[in-house]
Amino acid sequence: MAFASIPPMRRQSRSVSAELAAHLERLIISGELRAGDRLPPERELAANMNVSRASLREAMFELESKKLVERKQGRGSTIADLSRGASQLQGNLADLDVELGYATELRDLVEPRIAQLAAMRAQDSNLLSLDEVLTRSHTGLPAEESMELDIEFHTLLAHAAQNPLLVTLCTMTTEWTRRTRVLSHRTALGRRVSVQGHEMIYRAVSEHDGPAAAAAMEQHLREVREISVAPPG
Repeated sequence: MAFASIPPMRRQSRSVSAELAAHLERLIISGELRAGDRLPPERELAANMNVSRASLREAMFELESKKLVERKQGRGSTIADLSRGASQLQGNLADLDVELGYATELRDLVEPRIAQLAAMRAQDSNLLSLDEVLTRSHTGLPAEESMELDIEFHTLLAHAAQNPLLVTLCTMTTEWTRRTRVLSHRTALGRRVSVQGHEMIYRAVSEHDGPAAAAAMEQHLREVREISVAPPG
């Protein structure tokens, strides 16, 4: 039976288990590891990643607690279906006339709270993942790549809040506000505003300052809206 292929991770200064959890979490959220993929056996995966089995177990326990991985005795570990919760919740809303304005309003209500909870609950692996996205983000990127990194940052932030229902809401509002994101990333100014906003949010989250993280998110969403409605120039 074929197992998922896990690419090597970049080593930094934090704990090995946190680095490994961050690496695997990013692969799951980005879609490189898909729902249902089976991970190699513990001994093999630890050897491939050049980590101890103790560090691997700690990382896997964290991923399981975040509902990113499902572990069953005798069947090993598989990647969880992140879209299941969003699909179920969206199905219940299928008969509603969900307008972009409603989704934007929902985002204004939810995302500052997500940022605040992320600041309170983020683990080292979450901070590593967020920092890695910021490292790849800059104004010189093509609009589509910049937008995908924007989505990845907000998704990782929702995971850092350690609440699966907030992850589901974040996933849904991402789809509903995709048009707004396209508009905000169409210019270099919009991409710069996005990156700077993310940097402010990350700074507050890394300092575990909940009110500052919420305020940074509110400012970020406000600036993104202003960019989205401005004519390109």
